[in-house]
Amino acid sequence: MDQLKILIIEDEEKIARVLELELTYEGYVIGKAMDGLDGLRMFREQEWNLILLDIMLPGLSGIELLRRIRSSNSSIPVILLTAKDSVEDKVSGLDLGANDYITKPFQIEELLARVRTSLRLNKHHGNTADNDQALLQFSDLKLSETTREVFRGEDLIELTPREFDLLAYLLKNARHVLNREQILNGVWGYDYYGDTNVVDVYIRYLRNKIDKPYDTSLIHTVRGVGYVLKDTP
Repeated sequence: MDQLKILIIEDEEKIARVLELELTYEGYVIGKAMDGLDGLRMFREQEWNLILLDIMLPGLSGIELLRRIRSSNSSIPVILLTAKDSVEDKVSGLDLGANDYITKPFQIEELLARVRTSLRLNKHHGNTADNDQALLQFSDLKLSETTREVFRGEDLIELTPREFDLLAYLLKNARHVLNREQILNGVWGYDYYGDTNVVDVYIRYLRNKIDKPYDTSLIHTVRGVGYVLKDTP
């Protein structure tokens, strides 16, 4: 079995070294870049299974590097390493295409859990190519798990990777009321240790894209419980 390859892009040498040692111990093959430009070069020159990306980088910022990564590869898992404490700041990074975030300083076990979750979810999505008919549909909303395209009527809806995963989960459980814990487990994975209100933030993002521009709302709040995808109020 081939070893999974992780690219660490982090300019704080001590943090990068600890990550390299711990991930190597876990059996991963590690590449390491100390600035954004070097990270971009390594990303382009080799194939990676996951990227750990610091937000604050010299040469090329983590956010700009993330944009360039996503412009050429929409599926590789990217976990942001950030010193920012605000949930909104973290989510803004996720909205640009990252799959997850972890705030410095972090416990190494938490980071390893997030790495395992991201790799597992990405492997699952890759297996959907075995089914060319992996199409989820509800009302005038259509989602293809093979092409990762979403349509509302004839309109193509652009979603980030996490928004796509959340919508797919809602579609697979249409008309079933889901609480936040169920959504976290289904979309972020059982190893997720972050804030539960990230679900509320992403539901708001989805509503702005698939509900707000249209006459019929599909995502509904069940007060005191959670959310449900249905075509009636």
